[in-house]
Amino acid sequence: MKFVYIIFILFASWRSVRTDCGVVAKRAWGGLSPVHVEYLPRPVSLVIIQHTVTPFCETDRQCVAIMRSLQDNHMDNLKYWDIGMNFVVGGNGKIYEGSGWLHVGAHTIGYNRKSIGISFIGNYNNKEASNRQLEAVRSLLSCGVRQGHLASNYHVVGHKQVLATESPGRYLYNQIRRWPEWLENTDNL
Repeated sequence: MKFVYIIFILFASWRSVRTDCGVVAKRAWGGLSPVHVEYLPRPVSLVIIQHTVTPFCETDRQCVAIMRSLQDNHMDNLKYWDIGMNFVVGGNGKIYEGSGWLHVGAHTIGYNRKSIGISFIGNYNNKEASNRQLEAVRSLLSCGVRQGHLASNYHVVGHKQVLATESPGRYLYNQIRRWPEWLENTDNL
């Protein structure tokens, strides 16, 4: 009986750390609750890839510290309802919950209500994203389709295709251009 209780506690602990699709839950990285929410119509057919232009992180501790700093900046200085991105990927290969699948983010003016914004922690103007990071995002996107958050025919674009910015950085931009969901021409978005 004691063994069953221990297994239950371990499972409950794991569930509190991970949300859908293996994402590190906001409460697990010490994120604050949003001050307001707007629900995102689903399934979404557009994914916008960005970078944070912050230091890179390779450990859980470093990535959590950056996540908290990003959220504090977005909520306190920029007056967003929450952290702007729907999801954030660290150099440790973990995906962190931002505004998530269900809520409108604040990542790309004019596209927040019709897209999911995924940001890579770091600056990718001088460095490629690791295979670990890319695989984590690919897995997240596949899970999003299976769970009905993303349309099966969704498209991926770089942040700079829809906004005047260098994001997601020249190296990451080149990497995501090889994905089958890549959309070169964004004129009809």
